[in-house]
Amino acid sequence: MTQKIPVAVLGATGTVGQKFVSLLAEHPWFDLVALAASSASAGRRYGELVRWRDSAPLPQRLGEMVLRECAPPLPGAIVFSAVDADVAGPIEQSFAGAGAVVITNTRTHRLDPDVPLLIPEVNADHLALLDCQRESRGWPGAILANPNCSTAAIALALAPLHRAFGIERMFVSTLQAVSGAGYPGVPSLDILGNVIPYIGGEEEKIDRESRKILGKLESGAVEPADFSVSAHTNRVAVVDGHMATISVGFATRVEPDAAARAIREFRPSRTVAALPSTPNPPIELDERADRPQPRLDLDRGRGMAVTVGRLRPCPVLDLRMVVLGHNTIRGAAGQGIQIGELLVAEGRVAPGVRSGRAT
Repeated sequence: MTQKIPVAVLGATGTVGQKFVSLLAEHPWFDLVALAASSASAGRRYGELVRWRDSAPLPQRLGEMVLRECAPPLPGAIVFSAVDADVAGPIEQSFAGAGAVVITNTRTHRLDPDVPLLIPEVNADHLALLDCQRESRGWPGAILANPNCSTAAIALALAPLHRAFGIERMFVSTLQAVSGAGYPGVPSLDILGNVIPYIGGEEEKIDRESRKILGKLESGAVEPADFSVSAHTNRVAVVDGHMATISVGFATRVEPDAAARAIREFRPSRTVAALPSTPNPPIELDERADRPQPRLDLDRGRGMAVTVGRLRPCPVLDLRMVVLGHNTIRGAAGQGIQIGELLVAEGRVAPGVRSGRAT
């Protein structure tokens, strides 16, 4: 690509917004040209306002950028949204109405029937929903969503098994990092030396979002995968990395060797495999008895690979496994950027395009 595509980030000062900024700073396809935040922050330089939490230093060019309000028009063919879910709906719809392609990390539109909920390695064909969305809503732009941070890892890990054997039942218990709660997040006196066995709305997201992602696109709509989910979610004293212990049941008995083969052979389409953010392989199978671990395995595939370990028989269902994913990369900003790359590869966004009216 000889000409980079201009993009913007909404909610740029938050935890996920900062990760978008960090990953986009030197992106080979995208040029980050606008940062937006609340109206109270607009007009101030990003570097003066943001409490930068990423391990990579904030590039001077971006630190000097003046924050704008989360309202169209903004320069950028693609707008990555990390705004708070309580206000995301009208903001994201206004950008889509102005002609922007919005890729949102918030829950607001994930389950809308005409909004693609995407993991490109799994369900890139769901992009076809955009045509239905534009026709029904009458706007020139579009809204796409990436999954909840725990669902992103779980659904990717389960995709090869569901394709090969057909999941009927799933039990999942998560151990989710504190960064999933944003910054400043969970108070230290609540989480240090403790486990909190409740994360609001998280169990329902795992259920509904996993079944939408693994569902089939038929006649312009997604038919959710037909399996039952029992989910338990827990916040643990880990900085980054969501882990899930999962038991799955199938229509017929599936042995660990067959499941391992399906995971190792799983590959995305050539188009998705060629995207800058796609890891090779997207799912790594680790046969060591005590892996995966967030401290040791989180950054595989630059944070975009999901690690599966402890694949073994289950005496209640069929298989047991442990899944680990990076919640702010595969589960948030990195996944969103990969969706943007897919739009470019599919010819749905082209260089030189800017959202809304000229600025």
